[in-house]
Amino acid sequence: MHNNLKKNSWRGFQTDLQLHSGRKKTFSKIKKTLTLVFVVSLILYGIDLADINIFPNNNNNTKNADAYHKQDTGLNGQVALAEKDKKKFTKKDLQTLLLTQKLVNCEKKNITLKFKDTMVEIETSLNMQLQHFILKKLERLKTLTRGKPHSIGIIAMAPGTGEILAMTGFNLSDPEMNPCAAGDYPAASIFKIITASAAVETCGYTLQTPLYFNGGKYTLYKRQLKEKRNRYTRKVSFAHAFAESINPVFGKLGSIYLGGETLRKYANAFGFNRSIDSDISFEPGSIKITDKSYQWAEVGCGFNKTTTISPLFAAMVTSTIINSGSQPVPWIVEKVTNSKGEAVYKQKNISGNRAIKQETAHTIMKMMNKTIATGTASKAFRGFKKDSILSKLNIGGKTGSLSNKKHTVKYDWFTGFGQTKNGKKQIVAAVIVGHRKYIGTRASRYGRLIFKEYFKNYFASNNQISAKKG
Repeated sequence: MHNNLKKNSWRGFQTDLQLHSGRKKTFSKIKKTLTLVFVVSLILYGIDLADINIFPNNNNNTKNADAYHKQDTGLNGQVALAEKDKKKFTKKDLQTLLLTQKLVNCEKKNITLKFKDTMVEIETSLNMQLQHFILKKLERLKTLTRGKPHSIGIIAMAPGTGEILAMTGFNLSDPEMNPCAAGDYPAASIFKIITASAAVETCGYTLQTPLYFNGGKYTLYKRQLKEKRNRYTRKVSFAHAFAESINPVFGKLGSIYLGGETLRKYANAFGFNRSIDSDISFEPGSIKITDKSYQWAEVGCGFNKTTTISPLFAAMVTSTIINSGSQPVPWIVEKVTNSKGEAVYKQKNISGNRAIKQETAHTIMKMMNKTIATGTASKAFRGFKKDSILSKLNIGGKTGSLSNKKHTVKYDWFTGFGQTKNGKKQIVAAVIVGHRKYIGTRASRYGRLIFKEYFKNYFASNNQISAKKG
């Protein structure tokens, strides 16, 4: 009896369960059908789901609907985004804008230019006292009938920041070019700065390291690249070889002791063959290294026409030395202001690459000091230790000279630095002069004039100038 009741109860439970499941499935099918009909109706009548407030009394949903309309999903959102972007002024915009302006020989610190159907004002970094001083010198040059150069480019820069303080020059063959940004000038002996840096770090050279050479100082014959010593062999210190710019010494460094790979490595470290992230477009240094040892000698001493630089790049190289081995990026734009007076661009400090060690840079600085005191620039800086301005400075430099392929222009380089004895104020100058038949004012002489003018104004503003004239 008990078993029959249990059996009947179990069958009843199963029957009820099947009926409940059937009703549930039927209700689910009806729900899906009604939902499908509702959605199809919305599509046919073009009703926007966002306009339907299913819960009218729910304030949060109302707020969400309002927020939805404010999102950037339609034409209004695109217009708002375009207006926002229109206010931005990127570095790329600045570079594009400056392509229309040479920014050489500027007579005013601020320049007004048209950009995207509006006028913007560019505030430059130029030191107008120094800029006008150099411009006057160049105006006198243009009046000369004898000794007027074919071309000249002069750059003054603050080495710690890369701030361009002066940029002047001209080219008689191409009046529209910016000679300070052009990079087709042979680097000549300026490249000895890179070779010397490599020798200090890879060969352990010091200022007193003894070196030997045969033949002339400024020639480079294959026979001069052999390590032989006889009664005609001359002995010099490494510092003296740099100051006198002795080609056979640096030729042997390139071909025997450094080699092509090391020369390439240090050239790249100083910025050769790579783009410079500056606001002004200029050509960096260009160098080619082959697998020939004599070519390494030519590169090492700068006795070739394939290693080229611009005055701006020369200023970068010298800045690296005075900046303890860290290379600044040159810039000329302080700020850009739109027609409403709003600043749409401001210069940000850019940290450059470290090219060489701090100790190496200090060694090269001392070698550049020697160039001014007793080396190839000593004539232009004669008497600087007794000068009322220059005597207060630590001055260094490097010269270089090489004719073009046609031998119609002789390029004359000077790149150097001047700084107060405490190192708080400093400047770098790079000058290229393309002399024609008659040699006029040398590049190193312009370097002297720049250092004196700049620090004369600095000392005067700080009441440090003496009454003595120099």
